[in-house]
Amino acid sequence: MLQTLGLSPDATAVYQVMLDHPGHGVDGIAATCRLTSAQVHACLDELGQLMLVRASRDHPGRLRAVDPEIGLADMVARQEAELAARQAQLAASRAAVTRMVADRAEHRAGHGERLLGMDAIQDRLERLCRAAQTEIIGVQPGIQQQEDLNAGRDHDLAALGRGVAMRTLYQDIARGHAHIVAYGHTLLSHGGEVRTAPTIPQRLVIVDRSHALVPIDPANTRKGALHVTEPGIVAALFELFEQAWNTAVPLGAARPEDPRTGLTDHERELLRLLGTGLTDEAVGQRLGLTDRTIRRQVASIMERLGAASRFEAGIKAAQRGWL
Repeated sequence: MLQTLGLSPDATAVYQVMLDHPGHGVDGIAATCRLTSAQVHACLDELGQLMLVRASRDHPGRLRAVDPEIGLADMVARQEAELAARQAQLAASRAAVTRMVADRAEHRAGHGERLLGMDAIQDRLERLCRAAQTEIIGVQPGIQQQEDLNAGRDHDLAALGRGVAMRTLYQDIARGHAHIVAYGHTLLSHGGEVRTAPTIPQRLVIVDRSHALVPIDPANTRKGALHVTEPGIVAALFELFEQAWNTAVPLGAARPEDPRTGLTDHERELLRLLGTGLTDEAVGQRLGLTDRTIRRQVASIMERLGAASRFEAGIKAAQRGWL
């Protein structure tokens, strides 16, 4: 279990022996673990870096194992801090890309254009699809309306018929809506690729890796869009898409539970988002779910963990390596 916290198997064994046999020296630990003295010293160095061993006051020159309730809790806390920092960095990167898109499109008309309203967006999408030569990429968070799917159907199928590659990314919640699943299978049957993930970037269309459409207001994508053509911005948006695509699951495949934890990817993402301090409402917006659904899913996870509070559930989930 400690390997999920970054501890090697040999160091885990040495730590366990030190807890069970505090009087063992290096030779005793080596004999019990079937390791050489050099290997034991390497493991002690590893444990020391993770602050799981300390100098013994009773036996000068010898190390003692730190109680798991203290040492492992500190490790989990450090990993949670590192995870929060990575999430903050990713969020900052996404925000920076969004700001860059807006700023460049606003101040450099030669490389971008504001499209106001759904009619303008649809007209531009039709033009781009007709002109596409190699690839069309789409990110569709939330639930698309039937009329929006119908509006793009002919152009999507025509592009696929010309041999244009098409990759479309939906949120997992789309799997529960028959009209989106049916449309996804239509794309699949004509050679397109469709995947889903618990959380995905904002709504986005990239054509031939040279044109990108992003919402002016991500909270209301029907207000309008920015049509961006500057290579650096399009490349950054494409990289965001690739990161999400590589962790998504094909539409025709089920998301299995992790046999080690019993969690689905969706539930793990829910725990991760709550662990960053987001409210139920904010998490629901990211996952496309209602507050009530979020509370019900959290209650289910708490029951599996035997936790009486969300805080306790977070600690137990981290200790079990669920995060």
